[in-house]
Amino acid sequence: MTDVTLPSNVSLPADGFALFPDRSVVALRVNGELKDLATTVQPGDDVEPVSIDSADGLSILRHSTAHVLAQAVQRIDPQANLGIGPPITDGFYYDFGVAEPFTPEALKAIEKEMQRIVREGQRFVRRVVSDDEARAELAAEPFKLELIGLKGGGADKTEGASVEVGAGELTIYDNVDRDGEVVWKDLCRGPHLPSTRLIGNGWALTRIAAAYWRGSEKNPQLQRIYGTAWPTKDDLRAYQQRLEEAAKRDHRRLGKELDLFSFPEEIGSGLSVWHPRGGIVRQEMEQHALRRHRAAGYTYVYTPHITKRDLFIESNHLVTYAEGMFPPIRMDEERDENGEITKQGVDYYLKPMNCPMHILIYRERARSYRDLPMRLAENGTVYRNELSGALHGLTRVRGFTQDDAHLFVTPEQLEGEVSKVLEFVLSLLRDFGLSDFELELSMRDDEKAKWIGDEAHWAEATDALRRVALASGLKLTEVPGEAAFYGPKIDLKVKDAIGRTWQLSTVQLDFNLPERFDLEFTDRDGLKKRPVMIHRALMGSIERFFAILLEHYAGAFPVWLSPVQVVGIPVAEQYGEYLDEIIARLVAEGVRADVDHSDDRMQKKIRTHTTQKVPLQLIAGEQDRAGGTVSFRFRDGTQQNGIPVADAVQRILRAIEDRTLVDTAEDLA
Repeated sequence: MTDVTLPSNVSLPADGFALFPDRSVVALRVNGELKDLATTVQPGDDVEPVSIDSADGLSILRHSTAHVLAQAVQRIDPQANLGIGPPITDGFYYDFGVAEPFTPEALKAIEKEMQRIVREGQRFVRRVVSDDEARAELAAEPFKLELIGLKGGGADKTEGASVEVGAGELTIYDNVDRDGEVVWKDLCRGPHLPSTRLIGNGWALTRIAAAYWRGSEKNPQLQRIYGTAWPTKDDLRAYQQRLEEAAKRDHRRLGKELDLFSFPEEIGSGLSVWHPRGGIVRQEMEQHALRRHRAAGYTYVYTPHITKRDLFIESNHLVTYAEGMFPPIRMDEERDENGEITKQGVDYYLKPMNCPMHILIYRERARSYRDLPMRLAENGTVYRNELSGALHGLTRVRGFTQDDAHLFVTPEQLEGEVSKVLEFVLSLLRDFGLSDFELELSMRDDEKAKWIGDEAHWAEATDALRRVALASGLKLTEVPGEAAFYGPKIDLKVKDAIGRTWQLSTVQLDFNLPERFDLEFTDRDGLKKRPVMIHRALMGSIERFFAILLEHYAGAFPVWLSPVQVVGIPVAEQYGEYLDEIIARLVAEGVRADVDHSDDRMQKKIRTHTTQKVPLQLIAGEQDRAGGTVSFRFRDGTQQNGIPVADAVQRILRAIEDRTLVDTAEDLA
């Protein structure tokens, strides 16, 4: 036992119910592993309580609620086949093989049945079974039988399957009623809540979708029911309010309302076009990043969108990432007049990554230690063969631009350069108004077939990243099994204005591609040595980063990013020329400004530009013209009157230079 005080009437061995009578404790972590509360703790065990409102506790709550959903579905439709039901961010889902798709009316009936099961207070009881026993008990569940066959690591290749089977023993969870009868069961690794009653009333079913079994279009299409679960009803209501706010901020909706981008069907799914207003914001983002990169010692390069097959064989992408690449394009084939092939064609691929081409730039000539670190940057457009069901506005597309950089460093420079990269990333993201960060260290796991390269290099790289991450002072979470195939990485996560977490920048160490491409540099001692490669994307995808900023600001960008920064609104037509002179001064300073000379009444003009989220409206009437002043109107509807024109111009320029978010008069002080 570690840092746990035993109740005075309890001695070991004892189960979690005796050790932690507090009802908020729903599970245990024993010697580092999550266990059911019914687990018996032995003397010498390291045990921690898991409360329902912790990250692990929420996952257990949600997974238990998914089981209740599955039981309810089979009570209503005993012929329904069970797929997978994992916890996910903020909720859970369960997949079913059913004869007819679920309807909203069916969802209401399922919710009522779930409420009955919750009130019944069924116990979740874990039971170890052999493969043959599991197959016998689940003979009527074809998808479960397939999962049993994946035991031993193959489950990692199926989304959500790891909650049911893994490399260890198989277990079934029985739902046992108050009379001790098993009323339902499911293949599952657990752990679960002690009782369905602990699910309470802080849950709801949210939507229905279709999903291919094991994520492959070659497999049967199942019906997926999504839900959410929280410790209390109040927590559920707070989550639902966050969803309502998120819906208002949805970048797809704002993109249309603000005329920023679109996805023409004629071009194809997951391929965006940027409208003039969206193009302005994107260009401001890119130009600011370009200036910062140049100041930090990066040089920009350009590479083509397509390349021969052999390059991706050498880089190993066609081995480890083939499913994410578009099919090949056969080119360069030649035939004679009889149609006979005289020259074999070559397969070309749209590039999913920029790194192999940057490697070729490095390899173009001999390099010395004096050339290093070499920091190559590119806004490189890449293409990935995403499933149509995975596409989501600008956050998941098939063609996107990475603000990519690859750094080639000596082993001695590695840790210092990674530290500089992380500092640079944090600084640049703060320029865009983001400030709530945490880090995730993605490492390899024990399934060696998933990774390439020498284990010593992996250990060295992982330790270096860990030291840099810890030195940053940010919260760090270590995640085994989530590394890139060629090396460990640090992912930076950021919280937006409504508390959602987004994964943004990534810093990846790579000893392996320099080995595969035989990269060298001549060191001070005259010997040829191998550089280390750092893969680094700051925004990640420019499209996705734009979408995150759009939702973070709800379309009301800081002045420097706003498509239109200032609009002049005359009280009446005769004051238009006066505003034209003021706006001309701003335009001469590079401000994106215009005067609304439309026939609309002043109040309608104000409403129009407020809806378009223009940060600054300049209003002028007779008193302003006579006094050489102007009136500011802000996004929150307040005004500041009688500001001398020279002062107004300086305030606007300062807000742009300082990258200020201006919503109120106080913001433009």
